[in-house]
Amino acid sequence: MKMDGQVAVVTGGAQGIGFAVAQHLAEAGAKVVSWDIDPMNAGAMAKLGGTAVRCDITDLASVQAAHVETSKKVGVPLVLVNSAGIAGPNATVEDYDVAAWQQVMDINLNGTFYVNKVCVPGMKAAGYGRILNVASIAGKEGNPNASAYSASKAGVIGLTKSLGKELAGFDIAVNCVTPAAARTRIFDQMSQEHIDYMLSKIPRARFLEVEEAAKMIVWIVSAENSFTTGAVFDLSGGRATY
Repeated sequence: MKMDGQVAVVTGGAQGIGFAVAQHLAEAGAKVVSWDIDPMNAGAMAKLGGTAVRCDITDLASVQAAHVETSKKVGVPLVLVNSAGIAGPNATVEDYDVAAWQQVMDINLNGTFYVNKVCVPGMKAAGYGRILNVASIAGKEGNPNASAYSASKAGVIGLTKSLGKELAGFDIAVNCVTPAAARTRIFDQMSQEHIDYMLSKIPRARFLEVEEAAKMIVWIVSAENSFTTGAVFDLSGGRATY
């Protein structure tokens, strides 16, 4: 897969799946730009020869400013991978902290909406685009004691399907992936009991490797994926039931 010269934005590119995706995009020849508020962002992108742009995806004005900065410095982004996300605390619905619920929704769902909203016009003007939103197997099946995360990722799936249909008349593909858990810093937000639960549900009996996710994602946002849109690609190690 060759992506020579294409400007590719990765949200949450400083670490985890986002950084692995940025690395593979850079290796394919893309001009990678990471939108992140993580202090590690600049250092991570420097390793790849990419560009770091500070962006708070929960703030529409910040996303708009990041798009303007990216377009001026590197070019209009025609490839987008929405990887930024948080797990939130583990608690039952009746005990779930309302502020924590709002934070999870703001980052995982509203943030994904804002980034898609801002990037789509440039893709339409260019007549080409590839969008990949990172959802979760929890968005399909719902994890107990993780209602905010599960609901936010279900929303990402619905958003992806809707936008894919809206843009089907253009050479713009909008898809999502539903990974099982991978050992990244997101585990720091979870209880050991919840981590053990997630592992017990994976038939392959191991967690997802970020490299495995990155390789699938980079193909999905390549020119080779020219027909499939509004789709949900499984990355659950056999857990998904549909």
